[in-house]
Amino acid sequence: MQGIYLHIPFCKQACHYCDFHFSTSLKKKTELVEALCQELVLRKNELSGTVETIYFGGGTPSLLTREELALIFKTIYNNYPVAEPVEVTLEANPDDLTEEKIKQLADSPINRLSIGIQSFFEEDLKLMNRAHNAQEAEHCLTLATKYFENISLDLIYGIPEMTNERWKQNIEKALSFGIPHISSYALTVEPKTALETFIKKGIVPPVDDALAEKHFFTLIETLEAANFVHYELSNFGKESYFSKNNTAYWQGKSYLGIGPSAHSYDGKNRSWNVRNNTLYIKAIEKGELPSETESLTTTDRYNEYVMTGLRTIWGVSLHRVEQEFGERYKDYLLQQAQKHLEEHLLYLDGDTLLVTKKGKFLSDGLASDLFLLNL
Repeated sequence: MQGIYLHIPFCKQACHYCDFHFSTSLKKKTELVEALCQELVLRKNELSGTVETIYFGGGTPSLLTREELALIFKTIYNNYPVAEPVEVTLEANPDDLTEEKIKQLADSPINRLSIGIQSFFEEDLKLMNRAHNAQEAEHCLTLATKYFENISLDLIYGIPEMTNERWKQNIEKALSFGIPHISSYALTVEPKTALETFIKKGIVPPVDDALAEKHFFTLIETLEAANFVHYELSNFGKESYFSKNNTAYWQGKSYLGIGPSAHSYDGKNRSWNVRNNTLYIKAIEKGELPSETESLTTTDRYNEYVMTGLRTIWGVSLHRVEQEFGERYKDYLLQQAQKHLEEHLLYLDGDTLLVTKKGKFLSDGLASDLFLLNL
């Protein structure tokens, strides 16, 4: 299984918590879409198999016009073997999703929407500087569910001064629309963001880890009661509605990242494009790839497998560790895991190392404790 990720680096306004690469100026959007298409052609031999997922991320891909999307799809289908069916996801913001826009998207190859709701409460949306309001959050879902069956929405927890009751209302409101997939993330304070500045100045209260943990377990309890599977740390899906694109990332499949700041992975090497729209466009126009490449060592790949595996319901296979990395890695993994097994943060299910419910909120920290720095 292989995928194509396309980074659309434009937003109407900057969310206070975001550190992704984007521009609020749309002046170069046409040039950038043309450059994306040129990069797709330049790199058409990098994927050896069939493309099974196409993902438009950003930024705000719902800012793309019908014509821009059509050009990108034409380029992909002319240069890559594409599976039938193929999962095609587009990230969208509620304020872009008019009924006319949703109809246009439904008439394209896009068959999955990922909608950035974040919260159904006005005060939260204002704190985060989202471009939509609470009414638009609900209205867009009413419209989207008329045209799309496969919809995911994003919610953010751990927002300062969000009570657990308000958080539960957010989850229940999402469930009321019959959405089959929910991605939910703790609000994090990234360096050099507006949110970091506001917290330092005392304008916004600091993020409370204890509150975030409480929200996290409320999220699990509420969604599992609604028959969602907690298949990855931040992702919950009904059966048959797991994200194929994201699952491929977590399982170490190859993917091609197109656009400024986009990352690619071929199983042994990771590459990433320059985080600058102008430099990206100029390089592509010259037929050059503005990217850097890192060859992953055996230890790098082991660490990545442990990190991603522990976040998922598939866990970390001891057999796979031994087969791919060697017996010493398996022995080291078991040795490092022992104290966490005794504390009931990790458990073994046959050959597979998994995180307990108690340990889920600590998954990334547990993984880092199993990393190998030198061997």
